[in-house]
Amino acid sequence: MPAPRVPAPRPHAGQAALTLGALGVVFGDIGTSPLYALQAVFAADDGAVKPTQGDVYGIISLVVWSVTLIVSIKFVTFIMRADNHGEGGIMALVAAVRRAGIQRPWVKAALIAAGLFGVALFYGDGMITPAISVLSAVEGIEIAAPGLKDFVLPFTIAVLTGLFAIQRFGTEIIGKVFGPVMVLWFLVLAVAGLGRLVHHPDILRALSPSYAVEFFTSHPGIAFISLGSVVLTVTGAEALYADMGHFGRKPISRAWFLVVFPALMINYMGQGSLILDQPSAISSPFYLLIPDWAQIPMVVLATLATLIASQAVISGAFSVTRQAVQLGFLPRLSIRHTSEDEIGQVYVPAVNWGLFVAVLGLVIGFGSSAKLATAYGIAVTGTLLIDSILFLVVVRALWRKPVWMVVAGVVGFVTVDLLFLAANATKILHGGWFPLLIGAIVFVLLTTWDRGRGEVTAARVQAEGPLQEFVDRMHALVPPVKRLPGVGIYLNPSRDTTPLALRVAVDRIHAIHEEVVIVTVQTLTVPHVPGADRIVFDHLGYDHDGYSHVTLRFGYLDRPDVPEALALARRTPGGLEVDFNPYHATWFLSQITIVPDRSPGMARWRKALFVAMARNAASPADYFRLPTERVVTMGSRIAF
Repeated sequence: MPAPRVPAPRPHAGQAALTLGALGVVFGDIGTSPLYALQAVFAADDGAVKPTQGDVYGIISLVVWSVTLIVSIKFVTFIMRADNHGEGGIMALVAAVRRAGIQRPWVKAALIAAGLFGVALFYGDGMITPAISVLSAVEGIEIAAPGLKDFVLPFTIAVLTGLFAIQRFGTEIIGKVFGPVMVLWFLVLAVAGLGRLVHHPDILRALSPSYAVEFFTSHPGIAFISLGSVVLTVTGAEALYADMGHFGRKPISRAWFLVVFPALMINYMGQGSLILDQPSAISSPFYLLIPDWAQIPMVVLATLATLIASQAVISGAFSVTRQAVQLGFLPRLSIRHTSEDEIGQVYVPAVNWGLFVAVLGLVIGFGSSAKLATAYGIAVTGTLLIDSILFLVVVRALWRKPVWMVVAGVVGFVTVDLLFLAANATKILHGGWFPLLIGAIVFVLLTTWDRGRGEVTAARVQAEGPLQEFVDRMHALVPPVKRLPGVGIYLNPSRDTTPLALRVAVDRIHAIHEEVVIVTVQTLTVPHVPGADRIVFDHLGYDHDGYSHVTLRFGYLDRPDVPEALALARRTPGGLEVDFNPYHATWFLSQITIVPDRSPGMARWRKALFVAMARNAASPADYFRLPTERVVTMGSRIAF
């Protein structure tokens, strides 16, 4: 759930607050994995993993070292250093690869495509996480009160419906209680696990990686299949990286090593000790670790924790969508900012209700967290692998580190990710196809829009003609075009071409405003652009002739409020050389009707898809926050 940069340095009190905030938002997904991870391990492949000492020690050792290698070492120690001006996440890596000096264009294109597929997989993960998290928490009712078993599904649906319904109000209020609730959650995890470890400390031997190695050598087939469920212990690792811009690397690292990592390890080992003493506990090792009197309160706390985990994933989907729109991989969507103070808090209605329908379908279709676990993991491992590959590209291409360091990363990170991905491939026929299908659909949408936008832009540039040539023609025109009082502002995607709406005004209406200001909005591959660097003014070769051009530059996490940016530039020394009030000017938009033809390029079905996406795009007036009562739209037609 990326958000605005946090200024540095931060005082100690601010660091503590950020650490508490990171506990509430960043670790919700990985922090609720103990609810279902070990249960899924022992349920996989009709109980191939047995509750014997050798298998339990092997599984716990695999869990400990998987979390250590993937989260503690790969993400917290290394990948979180690959920030994009303070921001993290796979989209930040895509932006970094775009800037990298990679010589072969097809290699860069392939890496960007891989990053986009990782983004697409994130949506599949975002659908499964709320479903499996909330469902696994509510299933605790079956342990505490077996007679209420039939209410598990209806109650889960009611909770999820409420969660998605409140998204439009924003997360500012509920976010204030995230930290304390998750602190309590991790404290309870540690206490519950510690209670078993005090009486049965033998499970601590599983901290040695030798038990994981012995498990693989003794039962290679079973151990390999078990990795498909062990990976559930690292779901949410991407959130550590994606939320770095909001909280900073140090608060996230501090929260992980001081609170989250120890609590998770203690709880997993406590569950392992319980299974050794009571083999039947594999049916629900998490809830059976809790005393009978505390099981109902634990269901309530677990439900709150899973709602927090789900909220983080949903908000993350909103943020990733916003970044994709800003970077040009999706059309403009209706994006609402839910906080005046936190620019990262956004609400995307189309994404929210799309996720809601998919989540309800998953809950009703699978019916239990154990069955959902068979679909969970393939998207996670795919994203982890792509993160590793893009990170190593950044290490070599941007940081100029030696080849041996990249090779070490391939051996230590990529090999492990490939092993987990291969193990999860066995889930494809048992539900794993769902996140892959969602990922494939989103990937087609992202790449179709990116390519179609390029082709339409090329056709539009040809139709618009050079801007400087147009201005020169206006100066030479006899008689001159009629000028109307006031200021006309024309939005145009390119600095070099003439807005179609301006050509229409000259050629058909034969009149334009006294002052014509052409505005081009650029979204850079950095998260934020300071106000002082946001505007570039160009008088187009003639001083005070009534024609000027302004380039507004935004970061991909900035809110593209064009009138606000122009108003700010008007008050900034050296900003605008033309004094006008953007809220009193008349705004002109070029409404382009896109018509697919038989010209070479994209396949016809992709052209049709692009046109459909373009028709459903949000109005540029809303997206750029223009004063709608002062907007005039002029139509034109582009074939591609």
